[in-house]
Amino acid sequence: MVFYHYFYWYKLKDMENSYLISVIKQFEYYKSLGDKTITQISFNKLQKEFAEDSNSISIIVKHIVGNMLSRWTNFLTEDGEKTWRKRDEEFKDTYTSKEELIDSWNKGWDCLFDAIRPLSTSDLNKIIHIRNQGHTITEAINRQMMHYAYHVGQIVFLGKLIKGSEWQSLSIPKGKSKAYNKNKFEKDKGRRHFTDDL
Repeated sequence: MVFYHYFYWYKLKDMENSYLISVIKQFEYYKSLGDKTITQISFNKLQKEFAEDSNSISIIVKHIVGNMLSRWTNFLTEDGEKTWRKRDEEFKDTYTSKEELIDSWNKGWDCLFDAIRPLSTSDLNKIIHIRNQGHTITEAINRQMMHYAYHVGQIVFLGKLIKGSEWQSLSIPKGKSKAYNKNKFEKDKGRRHFTDDL
């Protein structure tokens, strides 16, 4: 019985450690999708809104950054919705250059990674708050990951609309699935993250 409990505890810790490693890789992947989209597009086009009151890539970036700085600054000790955050202002495009936009984008991601990379498995069940709502750190990470994936998807979609036939694919290009799969299945089975060779 003692051995069983030890084995269960060990496997749980291993799973939690695997979760943290996977989370970091997944966030890095979403950042890379944004990076590769922003790189392809001129500053003027990054500010393009396709309809009245729709959000440009520039505005989406500003919102993501505002959310990240609020959620991940001192996230273990302070509410994730900071008193200094001005969320409504995030939907007004104030970037004056592509360089400023990219610097802001990187600042938001740096804040996130600086908060997550030091975490250990013992932290995952700690309670933090967002607008006074309690979340385990696991729940808070999952919540934010889905939020950022949602918005990065918007950025990529708008990028494809803007670039049209000049778009450089960020995944498997159309008509190339068979060749992509052939390359994958020619490798031996083994544990690796799907982003390792992107």
